[in-house]
Amino acid sequence: MNIAVLVRMVPDLVEELVVDASGASLDAAWLRLIISEFDDHALEQAVLLKERQGGQVTVLAPEASGIEDVLYTAAARGADQIIKLTGSFESANNHALARAAAATVAELRPDLVLTGVQAHDDLDGPVGPLLAELLGWPFVGYVSGITVGEGMVTVRKEHAGGLIAEMEVTLPALLGIQAAEKPPRYVAVSRIRQAMSTAKIVQRGAGDLDPRGGPVVAHMFRPQIAKRAEMLEGEVDDVAARLIEVFKEGKVL
Repeated sequence: MNIAVLVRMVPDLVEELVVDASGASLDAAWLRLIISEFDDHALEQAVLLKERQGGQVTVLAPEASGIEDVLYTAAARGADQIIKLTGSFESANNHALARAAAATVAELRPDLVLTGVQAHDDLDGPVGPLLAELLGWPFVGYVSGITVGEGMVTVRKEHAGGLIAEMEVTLPALLGIQAAEKPPRYVAVSRIRQAMSTAKIVQRGAGDLDPRGGPVVAHMFRPQIAKRAEMLEGEVDDVAARLIEVFKEGKVL
């Protein structure tokens, strides 16, 4: 099976985020980027399928600070081919990313494309369904397990209340991974260094990025601190009566 995985870098939320002078984006000088957590699970799921069924895994990623390390790590984890999409992706939205990746994905002719189900900085929807629409493929999101069949895959989705849904999807298809069947594997630094000397990053130009369909950010700011939480004390009936008053004041009731 030929599997392609699209991964991207996102701001590390552990670090403090600073708005730049324009007020419409984050200050890149203070921005630390890491691979999106859900994309990391998509990569792990692809490698698990390769180990179980055989085939080839290709990882694509848009150009960004630190992306070479991510791609070499992917090679050390089991990816057979690593591709960097070159271009000005600093302020590209997911519509532009999907259009930039579609041509390369079509050339690869994969049976299955995996992406993270979402990223924590998505403003215009997850990239997965946008890419699936461009390719004309079926899409299923929030996937937590995949079983490969003849010309199709059975995907598992977790629902509230401990319910599991199974769907049969005809290939080729694109899936948004919520969680791999196993946690993303740890790779020793020595293996990553070995991949740096043996694996080759293939570069594909993304051309002019087309952001149509996405929102335009007018202003970014930290929310102002308003009223602090009010702790209700007293007997149960008194607290319940006060809650009803609060709901009516907020026009909830």
